[in-house]
Amino acid sequence: MAEFRRSLFIVPAIIVACSVLGGIYGSGLTSAVAASSEDDTRAAVDSFTKVYALVERNNADALDPEKALYKGAIPGMLRTLDPHSNFFDPRDFQLLKEDQSGHYYGVGMQIGPSRLGNGKTIVIAPFPGSPAYKAGIRPGDTILSVDDQPTDKLNLTEIADKLKGPRGTPVKVTMAREGSDTPLVFNLIRDEIPRKTVQDAFWVRPGIAILEVDSFNENTSHEVEETLKRLGEGNIKGLILDLRNNPGGLLNEGVAVAGRFLQKGQLIVSHRGRVSSEKPYVSKTGSSGRDYPIVTLVNHYSASAAEIVAGALQDHDRAWILGDNTFGKGLVQTVYPLSENTGLALTTARYYTPSGRLIQRDYSNISFYDYYFRKDTDTKNLLDAKSTDSGRTVYGGGGITPDEKFEEPKLDTFQVLLARRKYAFFNFASHYLGTHQTKLPKGWQPDQEIVEDFHQYLLSQSIEFTEADFTAHLDWMKQEIKREIYQSAFGLEDARRLAVETDPEVAKGVDAMPKATALLDKAKRIIAQRLSKQ
Repeated sequence: MAEFRRSLFIVPAIIVACSVLGGIYGSGLTSAVAASSEDDTRAAVDSFTKVYALVERNNADALDPEKALYKGAIPGMLRTLDPHSNFFDPRDFQLLKEDQSGHYYGVGMQIGPSRLGNGKTIVIAPFPGSPAYKAGIRPGDTILSVDDQPTDKLNLTEIADKLKGPRGTPVKVTMAREGSDTPLVFNLIRDEIPRKTVQDAFWVRPGIAILEVDSFNENTSHEVEETLKRLGEGNIKGLILDLRNNPGGLLNEGVAVAGRFLQKGQLIVSHRGRVSSEKPYVSKTGSSGRDYPIVTLVNHYSASAAEIVAGALQDHDRAWILGDNTFGKGLVQTVYPLSENTGLALTTARYYTPSGRLIQRDYSNISFYDYYFRKDTDTKNLLDAKSTDSGRTVYGGGGITPDEKFEEPKLDTFQVLLARRKYAFFNFASHYLGTHQTKLPKGWQPDQEIVEDFHQYLLSQSIEFTEADFTAHLDWMKQEIKREIYQSAFGLEDARRLAVETDPEVAKGVDAMPKATALLDKAKRIIAQRLSKQ
């Protein structure tokens, strides 16, 4: 499942995890210090103005003021502060607001560069229920034009902008599809495209459900509530809460999701900064008797609000955390709307888990690249040792360290070649469905004929492999072919269910459920003993 989710996951350059829009905190500075600081600021601004004027007069090319400020001066200043403070130009600020609100208006499909390396733009996946999905657009379709404007000279951003538009407006999209001799024309009507952050929960074993939270926007806590209600939460004997690849989002939504699994009044997270006093966030409603065991899945790409949820559940011994160390993003960004529809996400505080440990990873003396793409995930600050409710030792300074490590099975050279370098399964699925008109039945399985077709396809694409490798990986290849065919023929939800059923970490989570039960029972006993002595 991790491979399936990673194929649709884009690591964001900035992870915003704050529910406060604007706001001013008391400075606590004396008038003398304030005056000195004001003089320094005025001098710095004066120096910048002189440099800007000099560049504007003498640069070899004409200066673009917006580019100089929006892409140069302001981001450059913010990069000297920390990895997460960021400036948003009008387009990026609009995308941020769309992400937080959980919807936009368009045709509803994820697009990306062609996996054939031909410079074309293709459909990665239409969103279930969207205009693109209802019209029959498939993964692998190549976008030739939008409203009769060819796309060969447009980048991804420009194509995406042309597909968006007011609700109810028409857009004509012309596609090329393998197996079709002529282009396919889709006349679509733009509609509201909801961005679900919570996937439909379902049973992975009798009594054990999985709930996958992809990010935290304005609707996440409501989606969690409704999803578990549809499933029948009263029948849950154990829950796998999947926060892998969750980049975070809105603080208040992370707090609300964590709070529904804790007792009323329990601390979830707190933050404090240079000019802001400590602000605690507690569970307002509590679990209402929902005390089933929880195994929470995390990995290196679980960040921000996802770490707040995992940290709170771990500190209160409410969940057994399984996976890899989380990202370690514990800086609070306050988002300030500015003029010209721009915005500033400025780090104003740091997050601390209920036990008091710092979530943020050290970012001093390393490049931004090393910070975002570090290889060593097993870090912690031994000086920041704290205790959970039952007395277990946990550490801060390196994200959330899982209670039990799980390493995803590593792909060998042959598997990497097919899955990541050549995108062989995605491309084969488009080829197969484009050249076979028969509608596939539910429960379809790859047979020997499909395997032989795949073998011939690899040869036709000049992908070098040995027959020994091909034979040794038959079961794996069938699984990958099935997953990609399901995504194209039946939709993302069917492909996701298949991915869950074959995910080794989900299986490990099921096996770890007794550990979560024992942890929960131990915490209850210790807390009861403490209360009896008061």
